[in-house]
Amino acid sequence: MLKKILLLIAVMVPIVADAAKKPKKEEPIVHLTDEQIYEQLKKFALVFEAARDNFVEEVDEKKILEAAMNGMLGALDPHSSYLSADDFKEFSDKSQGEFGGLGIQITSDRGAVRVISPIDDTPAQRAGIKAGDYITHINGEQVFDLTLNQAVKKMKGRPGTKVKLTIVSDGAEPKTITLKRAIIKVKSVKFEEKKLADADEDAPSIGYVRISDFGATTAKELRDALESLEKKKVVGYVLDVRNNPGGYLTAAIDVADAFLDGGEIVSTRGRKKTDIERSFAKAGDMTGGKPVVVLINHGSASASEIVAGALQDNGRGLVMGSQSFGKGSVQQQKPFGDGTAIHITIARYYTPSGHSIQNEGITPDVEVLQSKLEVLERKESLYTEASFKNSLKNDATKKKKKSEDADDVEEENKNLTDAEKDAIDYQLQRGIDMVIAMSKLQSKVNEKSADNQSTEKSDIEKKSSEKNAGKQSGKKQSKKNKKQK
Repeated sequence: MLKKILLLIAVMVPIVADAAKKPKKEEPIVHLTDEQIYEQLKKFALVFEAARDNFVEEVDEKKILEAAMNGMLGALDPHSSYLSADDFKEFSDKSQGEFGGLGIQITSDRGAVRVISPIDDTPAQRAGIKAGDYITHINGEQVFDLTLNQAVKKMKGRPGTKVKLTIVSDGAEPKTITLKRAIIKVKSVKFEEKKLADADEDAPSIGYVRISDFGATTAKELRDALESLEKKKVVGYVLDVRNNPGGYLTAAIDVADAFLDGGEIVSTRGRKKTDIERSFAKAGDMTGGKPVVVLINHGSASASEIVAGALQDNGRGLVMGSQSFGKGSVQQQKPFGDGTAIHITIARYYTPSGHSIQNEGITPDVEVLQSKLEVLERKESLYTEASFKNSLKNDATKKKKKSEDADDVEEENKNLTDAEKDAIDYQLQRGIDMVIAMSKLQSKVNEKSADNQSTEKSDIEKKSSEKNAGKQSGKKQSKKNKKQK
């Protein structure tokens, strides 16, 4: 995918011959002495002075120094960066659940800007931008010489203003789309009672919980959602974290804890072997042990993967969908007191079984790729008793309206209702299917257990009764013997 993008911009950006070579094997790290580090810092100062004094145009010292710090951190991994005062403020505002922009989570992928996930009900999501897409140009300017923060800044702006993005999707030609910026208000949790598409009124209902990101209010929103759904007597839950790019670690722990009655949720491990922190669930499953299916896809990252991994490894939930994104690293903000900060990777995430999420992600228990469902079998078979010539009629049955011919396909409606969207969401329908099946199985197991306990109790009472009867008989015989004497 990345090679295609590089080829697309090859005519615009000179590529040196070395870029085509295979990457060399990593050499062992050789640490510098304090004296050598000091010499390198002196060299850095000389480079700065030479750039400031000799560049053909007047130099913005602050800009090039910030770029140098960003480059230093960006050389470590795609998620470490320097945050200017404006960047740090935007990051804090976003974490609180409201910010301006397009509603898109991105990362750096070897110089390219790759979409982790669009956020629900935002300009990016409505424009059809998908997880895994690449952004090659912003307002006609190619992004390969921009830092991630610079790319983010170019996409942000005053609400109502427009921005053009050139998008490359896997297996498709590049397309340029125009989006209108908006205030992005992120409500982490949406929930409702759902049934299978076209299900009868008396069909069982499940609790559907959609978490779009893990923010400061997610845990409270989830508790409120589960309390409300439990009152509706749902038979189980579908927890949907598809295209959820992650967020706060504490929020992920609280979400997993709501479905668990104990056990490890996640461990974070730093550079040293002793740098291990483990998080455990507290007693009390808010759903009372009802079946849970977690829906994931390649846009589920970080905190989403923590929740899916915790429920999967503890045997609490069945994970369905496709392989997740694989972001298993922990970032921390380190403020400097002047409004600036650095965002730096300090550890890796591990699931309760000790599996590292980094670069691998969560493998679903049941792989269900998003598909378009096509009905191959009619609801009413063409070959029944009623299909025979001169068959007896059922007087009590009203004539049913003939179903439309299978070849008559309705024109695709872009303004689908929520129910229609649910019906064509193949992964969601299979998730609901699975929850209902698990609920039925759980009910049968509970009934059998109750029958066994009842039988055991009956046997115990019977034995006790026989024993008492034996004692009474023995007493009577003893009295009879005494009288005879």
